[in-house]
Amino acid sequence: METRVAPVSNQRLREENMTEPSLPLAGLRVLDISSFIAAPAAAAALGDWGADVIKVEGPEGDPNRTIMWDSPSYPKGEVNYPWQMDSRNKRSLALDLKKPEARAALDKVIAGADILICNFPPPAREKLRLTWEDCKAVNPRLIYASLTGYGETGPDRDRPGFDATAYFARSGLFDAQRYEGGPPGTAVPAQGDRATAMGLLSSILMALIHRMKTGEGSWVGTSLLGNGLWSCGVVAQAALVGAFLPPRPTRDRPRSARGNLYRTADDRWLQLTIVREDKLWAPLCAAIGRPTLAADPRFAELTERRKNAAALAAILSEAFESRDYEHWRKALAARDVTFGVISRPSDIPDDEQAVHSGAIVATDIPAMPRTLANPIRVSFATQRVATPAPDLGEHGDAVLREAGFDDAGIAALRASGALVGGPGAGPKR
Repeated sequence: METRVAPVSNQRLREENMTEPSLPLAGLRVLDISSFIAAPAAAAALGDWGADVIKVEGPEGDPNRTIMWDSPSYPKGEVNYPWQMDSRNKRSLALDLKKPEARAALDKVIAGADILICNFPPPAREKLRLTWEDCKAVNPRLIYASLTGYGETGPDRDRPGFDATAYFARSGLFDAQRYEGGPPGTAVPAQGDRATAMGLLSSILMALIHRMKTGEGSWVGTSLLGNGLWSCGVVAQAALVGAFLPPRPTRDRPRSARGNLYRTADDRWLQLTIVREDKLWAPLCAAIGRPTLAADPRFAELTERRKNAAALAAILSEAFESRDYEHWRKALAARDVTFGVISRPSDIPDDEQAVHSGAIVATDIPAMPRTLANPIRVSFATQRVATPAPDLGEHGDAVLREAGFDDAGIAALRASGALVGGPGAGPKR
């Protein structure tokens, strides 16, 4: 069990980061001018490794603040976990960028930033003067990280994109998951967003290396479509050379009975994945208590096993349904047969391996004592303990002071409505 440390305020966070050399991104300032999930998740990962992340929001705030209540696909709970997970360790500056005073104030903040992350569609960036060219004129050393649904150019550049539409649907992933005679597959909320966040993060780190070498800022970016195609790489690359598979058959007549789903006696599901059949066919037969099956002429050779996949699947189904998961976990592992249990979401809190691997970590968020860590691991540093996500505009005054505004200037911005929010502001549910 990890030792918990006392909670720290977000205001102290900035000061501590600037003097914490163990965090590789300490001292970098990131402007998270994005909404929903993929781009903010990339910013959260930068914050995990020490960057000072300033969440720039409009008067209504990032819709991710209320998505748990607004979306029927999100599990409902007392803790606003989407906001806490993707906005941990961030500070919030809330500006009404439709007002010229707010846009001028943002330029002063941009001038002191290292990285700006934006996922607005190109027409919105142009209207708000938030394109790469606009920001580069203010800060030539700025790294401008752009996330789009479908890319920066082309007939669909201006279309809003979500992970369901761009990452999964357009890339072919949904159709590739389709069973014969059935509808396309579906995804859980933000599944493609989180994978895409790591692609955006990678582009930012490359830009930091480029700036270290040249002193120059740069534009970098990625798209949900591009990441979806990369994720669908085997099927998509096959299509590029004219190779296709029909929709997958149902599990009672699989393409391969050794790469199939099987139910256990206690209603758990196993994913059997035997790639090295020459090595693991006999051990599998022994594990299910049917050693003589290895010499059965229907299954003795690879070509015969594939030809008789339905018959073999029926035999394996009957065997696996005869005992509970714990029996099969031990029996298969003892013979090095590759398999995986299909975990249920309710299993995740008790997954000891996930804790040991660093995927689930302790936080200093009172309402949410544990969270998911970003998947990057390094030998020279440990991701910082997450602190609470900010209220809307909670750190506006402090961020603007750091950008050179005095109290009178900040008061004028508030009076004009350009600067909004503050401690305690945000959606009330």
